[in-house]
Amino acid sequence: MHKHVEWDDPGRDSVMALYANDPEDYVEPHPGSIISAHYQGVTVRVRVEAFVNNDTSIGEVVALINPRTGERKKIHGKLTLGDMVRLPDDRRALDRRNPDAEGNS
Repeated sequence: MHKHVEWDDPGRDSVMALYANDPEDYVEPHPGSIISAHYQGVTVRVRVEAFVNNDTSIGEVVALINPRTGERKKIHGKLTLGDMVRLPDDRRALDRRNPDAEGNS
């Protein structure tokens, strides 16, 4: 069973927006890929086990990271390392570290 997650809107960090003008450069996630999303302000990394319906990855939560400090967590909100989740492509996000250092806030 997959845990239902209300992923944050990726906003300017959207993977799909990045490839909107160059869709031929986009590569679908495949088993073993590590993809990222945001959940309650934390970066979540997911190891893909399957890609279904041409728009959703199913995989295991392998990291929960505070993007400002780099601190790794075992639990954040309802998510725990090892949880199986569904991650729609439109919620995938670039993995930005310390956004303030890049002039992003």
